[in-house]
Amino acid sequence: MIGAQHAEWQPAPAPAEGTATMPLHDPSRVAAGRRPGPAVGSPGLQRLTDLAATLLHMPSAGVALTAEVQTIAGASGRPAWRVGEQRPLAETLAGTVVVARAPQAYRDVRTDPRVSGLAALRAGEVAAYLGVPLFDAAGGDVVGVLAAFGPEPHEWSDADVVLLERLAGPVVTELELTAVTAELEAGRLRWDLAIDAAGIGSFDWDLVTGRLSWDDRLMAMFGHDRASFTGSIDEFLARTHPDDVDRVRSALQTAVDTCGLYDAEFRAVLPSGATRWIRGRGRALADERGVAVRLVGAAHDTTVERQADARVARVLESMSAAFFSLGRDWTFTYVNGEAERLLGRPREELIGGDIWELFPAAVGNDFEVHYRGAVESGRMTTFQAYYPPPLDSWYEVRAWPDPDGLSVYFLDVSQRRRAEEVARRREQRLSLTTRVSDVLSAALVERRGARAAVQELARAVVPELGDWVIASLVEEDGRLHDVASWHHEPELRPTVARYAELRLAALDNTAPLVQAISSSGIQVVPDVAAAVGHGLPAGEVRDVYWQLDPGTAVTLALRARGRVLGAMSVYRARGRQPMDAWGQETLSELADRAALALDGAALHEQERRMAEDLQRSMLTAPPEPDHAEIAVRYVPAGRAAQVGGDWYDAFLQPSGATVVAIGDVVGHDTVAAAAMGQLRSLLRGIAYSTGGGPADVLADLDRAIAGLQVHTLATAAVARFEQTPEERGRGETRLRWSSAGHPPLMVLDLDGRVEVLANERADLMLGVHPTAPRKEQVASLRRGATVLLYTDGLVEGPGLLLDDGVARLRDLVGELGELPLAELCDQLLARMRPGGSEDDVALVAVRLHPEDRPRPPEAGPQDVPPRP
Repeated sequence: MIGAQHAEWQPAPAPAEGTATMPLHDPSRVAAGRRPGPAVGSPGLQRLTDLAATLLHMPSAGVALTAEVQTIAGASGRPAWRVGEQRPLAETLAGTVVVARAPQAYRDVRTDPRVSGLAALRAGEVAAYLGVPLFDAAGGDVVGVLAAFGPEPHEWSDADVVLLERLAGPVVTELELTAVTAELEAGRLRWDLAIDAAGIGSFDWDLVTGRLSWDDRLMAMFGHDRASFTGSIDEFLARTHPDDVDRVRSALQTAVDTCGLYDAEFRAVLPSGATRWIRGRGRALADERGVAVRLVGAAHDTTVERQADARVARVLESMSAAFFSLGRDWTFTYVNGEAERLLGRPREELIGGDIWELFPAAVGNDFEVHYRGAVESGRMTTFQAYYPPPLDSWYEVRAWPDPDGLSVYFLDVSQRRRAEEVARRREQRLSLTTRVSDVLSAALVERRGARAAVQELARAVVPELGDWVIASLVEEDGRLHDVASWHHEPELRPTVARYAELRLAALDNTAPLVQAISSSGIQVVPDVAAAVGHGLPAGEVRDVYWQLDPGTAVTLALRARGRVLGAMSVYRARGRQPMDAWGQETLSELADRAALALDGAALHEQERRMAEDLQRSMLTAPPEPDHAEIAVRYVPAGRAAQVGGDWYDAFLQPSGATVVAIGDVVGHDTVAAAAMGQLRSLLRGIAYSTGGGPADVLADLDRAIAGLQVHTLATAAVARFEQTPEERGRGETRLRWSSAGHPPLMVLDLDGRVEVLANERADLMLGVHPTAPRKEQVASLRRGATVLLYTDGLVEGPGLLLDDGVARLRDLVGELGELPLAELCDQLLARMRPGGSEDDVALVAVRLHPEDRPRPPEAGPQDVPPRP
């Protein structure tokens, strides 16, 4: 058993089950930074391992070097360890010593749960094991393990441990001695090779005797030979360029006075007159009194380096880009002229100065992050960054790390950044303007009204120009109303909407909104709280305002043709920069566009209403012929800004026949509406005065268009309902009809069958050729039938071809035919054009009620004009 006489050492405790083994330390040096690798298998280690085995009465002992792998450096006794053998350290008993950094003793490794699982023990050659760590000269790193072991179990004592620890010191010494010897031999060879390759010469100046000794290389460097060189310091100084003599003399004297280092680079003048650059370095050696007695050192020719440096310097100085280099201590080592200019400091102030002290604003920003990142990673980096005043510039930077520090090339790209920013903002303004124009146009074309248009405007300017907005309109009562609002945070939109409901009643005449309406310019509010918030009356409006708590605002009126149409207030939250000049210009442009759009839409709507009123005034109510019901519908375009030329007419000819006509004048404006009125009047007059049939009426109308120079094109269809006494007795009515390029008529029979009445070849539309022939068709209808005439707006439009529309209408007529006539017309309009039509729609339906019974109420009161 191990007793208390060695209490400073304890065996390593067994690791808990499932606990990961700690990582092994990887030593990097023996004394003075040397590794003991060359000592493997040395005679000295052999003697020490033999001694360890003998003193501990073990059949085997050995020395293992420990890194990531275990390498056997020495062994004696039974061949359990073999010199030069390597094995992963984590699989070995030596690894447990390295981890513990203390001696480890195992009675029987085969049954000890701490180590029984190690792969190195599977051969079964080791049972008892004692190992002590070998520390480097500094005492910090474990570089190896000295161990004694045997194939049988053994109880280790404290004395065994002390004995093996005492042997560890000589083992480390042997390792170091062997390593130093090998290193010296290798170093001497490397030194000789380096001296030859570098052309380095050595010197030795005896300060007591004044004798200066040069080797052959130095002789050749200065153009001397042994016969001509006297060996004095004055001869050396005589070969030194006159401009450099004082500097070299001062460097030598300083080294002598301080017993320190000598370092000087100077020009040597050869006997031929040629000049070369030489760099000399040395050290003054002192005697026991501390007085310098010798100065020894070396020198080498730096002419090529100097010439290369001069060429590089000339290139760097001629560059239009700035360049500087930093040492590993972050001090400037070189600065070219352009860098001086851009950095705003002379190179005398920069060279040797710490970049972080000279430019404190670079600390913590992109410059420091990228510079340090390049040095740490060893990779070049490129970036753009802004340096605040006094430089106040953007720079494009490329930084290359090298063994000496960091080389930095940079350009002032402020002007380019400003140009890019102008282009970006121009594109942003164009995009915003286009988006606002689109949403305004969509709202106005779809006839959703001015309120919907300014709501779209409010949404479009958030968040680019502000965090929230309120838009106002001057409405029909002549007063300003807040009609739209928006906030970029959805949860605050109800709050903004509520503030918009309350604020106008709470504002006084000094409010920015009032000032904006009464002035022609934009009103900038740098502190909304001071201008509005603190002046609001107590109550809900103040509470809602402070929930929003805006920081700044911009307010302006929406003006067009010298009158105020509305206003817009754009707010920014506290913490966001106030709207700059660019934003104000953009907002003014958007406001102008919105005002023009609103004004144009109002004028257009006024014109459209006038045309619609004109058109409706000419579309009179139908007559009420005996036992016949006529229903008419006219729907103006749902999306177009102008009315069209759709029309209808129904009247009785002197013969008592009922005439129904429908037509569509080409165009969508008041001119089309006026032309429609002319054609309708002409057709009615021709049909009544001549009593002619549909084809004759259309032919006469075509000639009248040409003769009266109406100058219009139109489609039209004319149908006449005729009946003889015999037909009345049979319950029949004749339908005579003709079409000038118009969509076909439809007839719903009593049995629910729907017939489309179309010519094999359509006649020309009106206004094309005044003498074009006109065809006329006749069909016999049973009483109870329904006849439908309509314009193309009902059956044609975007996404709906004419033939498809006619087929769809036919199906609907068959499906809905049993409805009362007025309801049938309404259902057909609703189902054929649920979203409205981009064209006007006119519809005329005639239902022939049976004549063998009283006139039905739905036909209305009988109002038949007397025959002439």
